[in-house]
Order: sequence, then structure tokens, then C-alpha cells
Amino acid sequence: MSDCHDKEVKKDFESHQSSDFKGLEFSHDHSKCTKDHVHNESCEHESVAEKASSQSGPNTEEIMDQVVENAVMNAIFPNPIHRRKFISTVGKGAAAAMIASFFPMDMAKSLAADPVKNIEKKDLSIGFIPITCATPIIMAEPMGFYKKHGLNAKVRRASGWAMVRDWAINKDVDAAHMLSPMPLSISLGAGSKKVPFFMPAVENINGQAITLHKKHKGVKGPKDMKGFRFCVPFRYSMHNYLLRYYLAEGGVHPDKDVQIRVVPPPEMVANLKAENVDGYLAPDPFNQRAIYENVGFIYKLTKEIWDGHPCCAFAISEEFTKTYPNTFLALFKSIVDATHYSSDPKNRKAIAKAIAPKNYLNQPEIVLQQVLTGKFADGLGGIQNVPDRIDFDPFPWHSMAVWILTQMKRWKHVEGEFDYHKVAEKVYLASECDELIEELGYSKNGKTYRKHVIMGKEFDPKKPEEYMNSFPINNLN
Repeated sequence: MSDCHDKEVKKDFESHQSSDFKGLEFSHDHSKCTKDHVHNESCEHESVAEKASSQSGPNTEEIMDQVVENAVMNAIFPNPIHRRKFISTVGKGAAAAMIASFFPMDMAKSLAADPVKNIEKKDLSIGFIPITCATPIIMAEPMGFYKKHGLNAKVRRASGWAMVRDWAINKDVDAAHMLSPMPLSISLGAGSKKVPFFMPAVENINGQAITLHKKHKGVKGPKDMKGFRFCVPFRYSMHNYLLRYYLAEGGVHPDKDVQIRVVPPPEMVANLKAENVDGYLAPDPFNQRAIYENVGFIYKLTKEIWDGHPCCAFAISEEFTKTYPNTFLALFKSIVDATHYSSDPKNRKAIAKAIAPKNYLNQPEIVLQQVLTGKFADGLGGIQNVPDRIDFDPFPWHSMAVWILTQMKRWKHVEGEFDYHKVAEKVYLASECDELIEELGYSKNGKTYRKHVIMGKEFDPKKPEEYMNSFPINNLN
């Protein structure tokens, strides 16, 4: 064929290199694949699937792998002439390797297999911090969600985020509860060794607050907080970025006009009581615990800064997903399933009881109920009723990742240049999460980017640099 045609084939290949593969869906019976529910040519992968249904053992698995590879190839090259030309030019093996470099082929093959039957590693350890943000990861153990999906998973309690990060990087745990910026920072090598990490699912949205010492009840806004000493749970945390955002919007520079230090969440109330800090932007139950201890009051819920913001997440190394693809899929399903269960207000009291014991959160059940139900004492003499004070939604929007990256760059928490969207789409497994959400019977999102509003200002994920440079207070200069 002509050079002109070769260029056309290359163009066709490049035009379909989408990290989302939105048109490619794996049907729930895992016996065949469709692209917008239209089969190409004689649907050659169906005949392979029929063979798989009549065989057993290793040969069946090999055939099902071929089903997946054919379906992906058909999705990339709808034109059979272009498909054959590409394969004949580079060779079948090289073609498969090239596609696998940008499409999670192992994960797709796991979706086509029987995940429970083929789990490679059933005994798992999952690191967590004792906070309500970790509710789905924690309650999945006592309430049976890991067992439901074929796993014997145990959660392992850590005292701080640096410990969880190091456990995950050093393979002391198989997966971890992390703050949503952490898989991004670890993948970029910011603050730690550079290791490719995935964030398959968000755990909670909202669920944090700015809590101040009770002596500061007269504070009206950020300008009244100049000179304050705050603490946050980790440098690469939504707590840090939301606090910085709030202060800066009020004309207070977070690195010049106040002090922000890192304190593990379980130590925050004691530091507030000792007046080592004036306040904190923290995860619960430590905002509510400050009221329970009569030492502080809730100044502002973070949903008032950004309603629906992500906070904590389920994180796992890329290496683990490749080494144990079926285990990863079962764990992924467990977390998504447990997160949706946690989102139902009717389940919140039972969950509070399940996660209150010493080996989990080690908190009074009444404190956890106030957080999870949204009916709580505010420390100012009032009772508030905010049902979505904390909520649970597993979908890891790529646009949320892009926002986090703008703030990392704004405050110089990450060095060098990078492609916002490429990093977001590599680390946050939004499309894969959407497929599992649909498979488990919940409503699919169908897209991975959207605009967000933070304190009345719209964030357009298509224009991250423009957004970042729009703030008069930053560390860019």
C-alpha cells in the first residue's frame, strides 16, 4: 500500500489513543465485548467466546484473553483494512504490547474472567488512619464486604499519613487508605520516592471542618486569623489545600501570615486543648471530638468551601495491579460496593457501631453518629442538621485531580513541569471505576471531567494554568 495509506493508518491509531476508552464496554456476562453495542465484521471475537464456553482449564483462560485482545483491537481500529495493515506492519505481538502501554489490558482481561475463582492472593492487609473518611475501607471488614467479593482482607491501623505512605511504598501493606492528593504526589515523587500509584476510588466527599479553640468564638473571617497557628494532617492533603484556599481568598497568605504545621489526626484535640494550636482543618471525628471534650467549636464545614470535594481514597501501587489483577479487581469491587453502601443515610448508625471499637476508630459511638448522620452539636450551643456533612462517592473525577495539581503547583509543593491531564488520567482510574459502578448496579457517570465551584469561583479543568495564575496570593514568584 502507499505511504499515504500508511499515514492514514497511523492517524487512525493515534486518534483512538484515549486513556478513557469511553466507547469500549465489557458486558456484564463477561462473554463478549462491544463498542457502542455494534459488532465489527462478522464479530469474530464472538466465535472465540463460543469456543471458550465449551472448554475448561488453562486453554479457556487463554481463549478469553484473546477475546479481550480482539475486542480492544476492534475498538481502536473500526476499519478492518486499517486493522489488518497495522498488524501486518508491526506484528501481532508488537501490536499487543503497544496497545498495553496505554490501555490497562490486564485489568480488562480480569474483567472477562471469573474474578472470585481466579483471585491470586486472598489474604490482604490494608493500611488506614482512624478517621471517619476511611469508613468504607474499615467497615468493609466487620460488615463483610471483602468476604462478599472473595477476599480475606484485614485493615491495619497507622498513626499518621507518613506511616501509611511508607507502608504502601515498602509493600508492608497491599493497599491503603490515602488522602486523595497522595497518589498524585507519590507518582510525581513529591515528598517521597517516586513510585507509580493508582487511585481507583474516592472514599468520602465533604466530611472535614475548620475547628477553632473555644477562646476564638469572636472570629468572623480569615483576617481575624492572622498570626494563628493551624495544623493539618499532612502536607499533601485536601485539608492543607482547602485551608490555604480559604485563607488566601480572605487575603491571608498561608505561608506568611499564619503558621501551618503537620500533626497526626489523633493528636489534634490534645494540641488544641494544650493551646499549642489555635485551630485545625481536620478530618472527623476530631472536629466533633473537640466539642465532645468541650475544647473547641466548629467554625466552618469544608462543604461550605467546596461542596462535594474529595478527601480520602483507596490507593494501590501499579505493581500490585499488574502482579495480582484478579485480586485487585475483587478489592476494587469491595471498596466501591462498601462506599455506595456507606452513602445511604439509613446505614449510618449501624456503620457507626461497626467502626467505633478500639481496633478501628476507638471513639465514642455517639461522636461517630453525630458525624455520620449530620445531626451534631456545634460547640456554640446549637444543634445542626446537615445530612451531607459527610458523604461517600467512589468516583475519582479527573477534574478533581487536575484541581489538586494546580494547588500543589500554586504553593510549590511539586517541582518541574508536567501535563496535568496526563497525570490525572494515569493516576485516577475514573473510567475503570465507572465500569464497576455500573456492574454493581449503580448509576454510571459517563464522563470523567466536569467544572467545579470553590468558594464561588469556577474551576475549568481545561484551563489549569490560567486558573492557577489567576490568584493574587500564591508562591509562584
